Amino acid sequence: MTAELGADSEVGTLRTVMLHRPGDELRRLTPRNNDQLLFDALPWVARAQEEHDAFAELLRGRGVEVLLLADLLTEAMTVSGAARIQAISAAVNERRLGSALARDLSTHLRGVPASELTSVLTAGMTFDELLEAESGEPELGGASLVRRMHHGGDFVVEPLPNLLFTRDSSFWIGNQVAITSLALPARLRETTLTDLIYAFHPRFRGARRAYESRTAPVEGGDVLLLAPGVVAVGVGERTTPAGAEALARSLFDDGLAHTVLAVPIAQERASMHLDTVCTMVDTDAVVMYPNIAHTLSAFTIRREDATVSIRGADPFLEAAADAMGIGKLRVIDTGLDTVTAEREQWDDGNNTLALAPGVVVAYERNVETNARLEASGIEVLRISGSELGSGRGGPRCMSCPVARDSLL
Repeated sequence: MTAELGADSEVGTLRTVMLHRPGDELRRLTPRNNDQLLFDALPWVARAQEEHDAFAELLRGRGVEVLLLADLLTEAMTVSGAARIQAISAAVNERRLGSALARDLSTHLRGVPASELTSVLTAGMTFDELLEAESGEPELGGASLVRRMHHGGDFVVEPLPNLLFTRDSSFWIGNQVAITSLALPARLRETTLTDLIYAFHPRFRGARRAYESRTAPVEGGDVLLLAPGVVAVGVGERTTPAGAEALARSLFDDGLAHTVLAVPIAQERASMHLDTVCTMVDTDAVVMYPNIAHTLSAFTIRREDATVSIRGADPFLEAAADAMGIGKLRVIDTGLDTVTAEREQWDDGNNTLALAPGVVVAYERNVETNARLEASGIEVLRISGSELGSGRGGPRCMSCPVARDSLL
């Protein structure tokens, strides 16, 4: 039985999730490009795949349907020529490649099987690989200065190693899906892939869009569904104030939220998203980096009749509890001392994925945080993340819930 699409919280029983199994895109990382591609280290890819497979199996073992992004993308492009055209158009950057090479590349990609095209779209393609692929084809195009001046190992199509973090490019709220706008150049093309999956894959036929932005950045890692109708949006390195406001107004217009909390967070890599410092672990509880627990603030945005009001900033925990209609939000912090807390926050101790109220998936290495969660009555399902974490993301970052049971 297929679960009904949508979610109204972070903790309703998880039924269906979209993951992306890491692949050859991670093998494209080198000491020369890993910073630009937003990785702090060069992952051991085979081990990262083993860790991800174990994550997916844990979810399946708990009754969660796991959809793999690459499979969905291949299936969408198999059933829809428009999906192929859209994908190729997004991958071929004429401004960077020039018209002659862009034309040749587009011609080549239009002729490859859907599964091979998926590989190129996710893992990228070098100039040498294009030349090798073209060797059996009729002579293409004309002279290209770009071809002559690039090294063979340079990318004619850029890889997407951060596609692993499926939370960021889309999220479901109510029975609608929001397509986000990613802030950094290395990730811009990710949303085109999720966009065409939702647009063309039969599984999502008829899915309504909650929000689409091609301008003001909003990333899914900054969006927490605190309770039905209550959304928190981190504003920092990745999501801008304009993005948070545009999202709030869109959710109000569609009746998907009555309150949006805009939460300023430090504009630094350690706290790139709100879910790197705070995630929901129960209907009334969060796991939170203690160094910010009492300084985090929020602007409360509400739709009142035909107008939108903005109040604050107020302490986040108080504003969240008030919006959620509860007396107090329980806080489980990460670590008894500042050094432990900082280490475990860096290692995604706060980035948990809830499978149901009071049941979360977490990296096993965050020993202190996990112990404190369990002492607070939270069931912790541990996974290894020594290689998966090299891109600065935990179980929540790596998962896009497509269907959760409603808390209403």
